[in-house]
Amino acid sequence: MSELLILGAIIAIVLLFFNREWIKNRFFPDPQKNYTIDDQFNSDKREREKEIDRLLSKMGKNGVNDLSEKDRKRLDELSKM
Repeated sequence: MSELLILGAIIAIVLLFFNREWIKNRFFPDPQKNYTIDDQFNSDKREREKEIDRLLSKMGKNGVNDLSEKDRKRLDELSKM
């Protein structure tokens, strides 16, 4: 009886091992894969808006001269999108 129990446990472990990718995808899906094109666009847009807000608040304190050359180029790129 105990031999059958051990054999059953070994078979279960082997099956789980060979099906681990399916189990992972089925029960723990990657949240990035579930994005629609619209969701991805809106997420990217929010990130751009956050970066623009950060640059504008930095500029608002002391004017345009407070921005570094890198920040000015980035703000120009973001404003064209």
